[in-house]
Amino acid sequence: MSDILNRLAYLLEQRKSADPSTSYVAKLYAKGMDSILKKVGEEATETIIAAKNNDANDYKEQLIYETADLWFHTLIMLAKADIAPQDVLNELARREGLSGLEEKASRAK
Repeated sequence: MSDILNRLAYLLEQRKSADPSTSYVAKLYAKGMDSILKKVGEEATETIIAAKNNDANDYKEQLIYETADLWFHTLIMLAKADIAPQDVLNELARREGLSGLEEKASRAK
């Protein structure tokens, strides 16, 4: 796992016990999963819009910026659910080398 993911995962765990009046992440945790999911949805939408604006002068920068926001809020969602980023990376590693069709067929129904 990349160093930044380790550092973010640690920080997000620390924010679970932080004062919501002093931390954006702690405030999201305090509001609950629905608020976190709303934020993930907003960031996903903004990422899609950035990707669609591929004729803009700052297209790549905007897409990178919005994707970073999406990943960050997704990490908050995972931390709220007590899922480590490494768990997601392990799942990606499990899928490596499988065709998408094979992988989907292998899932429990």
